[in-house]
Amino acid sequence: METHKERVLGQVLDGRAIAAKIYDQLKREVGRLKSLHGQAPFLLSVQVGTHSASDLFARSQSRAASNLGIGYRLERLPQAVTQKELIRRIDEWNQDPQITGVTVQFPLPSGIDAREISAKLDPKKDVEGIHPQHIGQAVFGWSRIGTCTSLAIMELINATGADLYGKEAVIVGHSELIGKPVSLLLLDRFCTTTICHVATSDRGRLMEHVRRAEILVVAVGKPHLVKGPWIHPGAIVIDVGTSLVNGQVVGDVEFEEARSRADFITPVPGGVGPVVVATLMRNTVEAFKLQVERPNA
Repeated sequence: METHKERVLGQVLDGRAIAAKIYDQLKREVGRLKSLHGQAPFLLSVQVGTHSASDLFARSQSRAASNLGIGYRLERLPQAVTQKELIRRIDEWNQDPQITGVTVQFPLPSGIDAREISAKLDPKKDVEGIHPQHIGQAVFGWSRIGTCTSLAIMELINATGADLYGKEAVIVGHSELIGKPVSLLLLDRFCTTTICHVATSDRGRLMEHVRRAEILVVAVGKPHLVKGPWIHPGAIVIDVGTSLVNGQVVGDVEFEEARSRADFITPVPGGVGPVVVATLMRNTVEAFKLQVERPNA
């Protein structure tokens, strides 16, 4: 009697396992730097106001830094802090020789210009990779410190072992932190890259673009924006979005339906998030090396 094999569902990309490999490398590197320079990197994480997601991210940062031997301090500022006061504090942190890395957690309160805050960070201490200098260098492929989430996305895509040359890549979301920088990284790998945004959706063209995506990155923050049947068969799906729906954390993509069509897909939670923390730690180490190896550059 003939039997029929069911199609294997898309492989789930385990962000925690990928992060663990990065930590193994970083732990050795931090040990080497301590022996060579007599000090370790020190990360200052800045949180303005109270956000449950930021609290969770800060705890993950603290735990990772402690395990790696990286110094860490969380600086909590009130929701009512003014832009002028925040810039004054950034100037202090830029001048503090003990602090070798600074990350400002987003989103910031509505009265603060996030772009100006990003530009006030010392580029050598900007471990989030959001200073205009880093973004500009990324255009030329020169940057040693990229935005953490875009680097995490590339780590997850690389983990699939796929040949990216000529692949159709579609990014849903065009933010400065994710959509724009990851598009540059994919272009560097010779992907044919499309960025979709709110106007794409308003014109009713989002499904059309998503359906041809061999590599799909979705970073919008709208639960289940991308429907499972839209997924290109055999696609790599990276879901960056996180939303709380009926007490559960869900992504921007309908996971189970998408998984039945994709070759690889990230879960939410447990996909992109752990790798973002790992790339933040790697940027922290890289920033330290820039300061001790090229202090006058």
